[in-house]
Amino acid sequence: MRHAKIVRSALAALVLAGSVAGCSLTSGRETAGEYLDDTTITTRVKAALIGDKTVKASQIGVETMQSVVQLSGFVDTPQEKLRAGDIARNISGVREVQNNIAVR
Repeated sequence: MRHAKIVRSALAALVLAGSVAGCSLTSGRETAGEYLDDTTITTRVKAALIGDKTVKASQIGVETMQSVVQLSGFVDTPQEKLRAGDIARNISGVREVQNNIAVR
């Protein structure tokens, strides 16, 4: 009986330690729900860029992490860079835009 109690206590301690370690491994990363939300935001930003006649959407990359949109790529004018940033900011769910587009 005493042996079984020790084994149960050890197993409980291992499970607790594993769950705490699992939490620390995923901190700072996206949950499944955040990933889906970010995928939706990325899709909406790309669609809006494609629908805009002043922006060459094929030259702009869009990535989203925890509702922060990062724009990258190359455009021909500063106005095109600003327009792409404005488009992204106006998409529902976007918390922040990091406009890393370079003007050639």
